[in-house]
Amino acid sequence: MKTDIYTTPDVFDLLAHEWNPLLWRSATNTLFLTREWQKVWWQGLGEGDLRVLAMRDEAGQLTGIAPLFFSSGEISGAEVAFVGCREVSDYLDFIFAQGQEPACLEALLDHLAGDDCPAWREIGLCNMPETSPTLSLLPALAAARGWQVETRFEDVCPIVQLPATFDDYLAMLDGRERRELTRKLRRAGDEVRLVFAQDAATLDRDMDDFIRLMMASMPSKAAFMTPRMNRFFHMAARAMFEAGWLELSFLEVNGDRAATYLNFVYDNAVLVYNSGLDPLKYAYLSPGQVLLGRLIEKAIHDGRRACDFLQGNEDYKYKFGGRDLKLYTLYISR
Repeated sequence: MKTDIYTTPDVFDLLAHEWNPLLWRSATNTLFLTREWQKVWWQGLGEGDLRVLAMRDEAGQLTGIAPLFFSSGEISGAEVAFVGCREVSDYLDFIFAQGQEPACLEALLDHLAGDDCPAWREIGLCNMPETSPTLSLLPALAAARGWQVETRFEDVCPIVQLPATFDDYLAMLDGRERRELTRKLRRAGDEVRLVFAQDAATLDRDMDDFIRLMMASMPSKAAFMTPRMNRFFHMAARAMFEAGWLELSFLEVNGDRAATYLNFVYDNAVLVYNSGLDPLKYAYLSPGQVLLGRLIEKAIHDGRRACDFLQGNEDYKYKFGGRDLKLYTLYISR
């Protein structure tokens, strides 16, 4: 196996025609590992030294990508993490063709142990789903080299496996939650309108509306939305829109945008990324819950396989039927 090392951001363009097709053949096929997301994350939030490893078999076919970056650590060595780690990329992993994980991981460890690799103190691989082959394979391979390994539980992603009809979905819910959602949808009726951002020319203005409602919804979201994060959200929304994966929606009341959801549609699943609403205006309509109910109804109508609420164990995700997928961080030191 041949391993090529890329240390400049043009790697996302150099591997453009191979990156996503390899991702589709991997065990962790998620939007947050697409070339588009990885590129925009590095452009907007990346710091330190980029180091992307590309593994190829004897025929020259790309079989693995290890998108990493090294933080500064002049004395004790750098800390190593996935490109995308931590707070805005809900799932991360290495991108290895299924069946090639052991060989690719050995190639990765060979590089990390080699003289041409920068000195490092600790590797922290965050946001890996419990189904990742990396979690089951890498600890033993690293321990065999005398390195210290620790796997820590990190978070959960509640997911709803969507049935064939909205009535079937409602039947999945707890009786009280089913009655509440049905009542709220019925009460909202024709007073509300569901609209989507569909025009590239007005996307920035739509994102401004989204961010305004997101920041209004709770103090923690307002604090999170720094100028740097504001720029990243605009960049990411543009990249996802151009890729065809953005679902930015608003619930309008008399033409006024009362609630919003920033979702992605990838691999035939809806990823519920973030949301916002004015907590006081139109509260009698429960606009956030009505909008989410309408979006789930649309997802079922469109034949989506799942609604993934992504990271966090907020109560509403379980009221809407979410079931946990666990995420872990793998730490390696030497």
